[in-house]
Amino acid sequence: MPKGDGVVRVGRETKGRKGKGVTLVSGVPLPPEELKTLARELKQKCGTGGTLKDGVIEIQGDHRDALIELLKTKGWTVKRSGG
Repeated sequence: MPKGDGVVRVGRETKGRKGKGVTLVSGVPLPPEELKTLARELKQKCGTGGTLKDGVIEIQGDHRDALIELLKTKGWTVKRSGG
């Protein structure tokens, strides 16, 4: 179980991606296997690709609003971080 403050953070980042933005979802209080399942679900909802790196879900493109709503329905406290 990753340590954290129980807040799921959704942010955007373009560093090192040739200017293409990705939406980062971090702080999800789930074990790695369930994180993979969640990452797959989020990618399907956004209709785009993504990956899971060091417990942080990366979704291609800017889908912050959609992801925040979706994660809130799962009962987590969600905050927008960065930009």
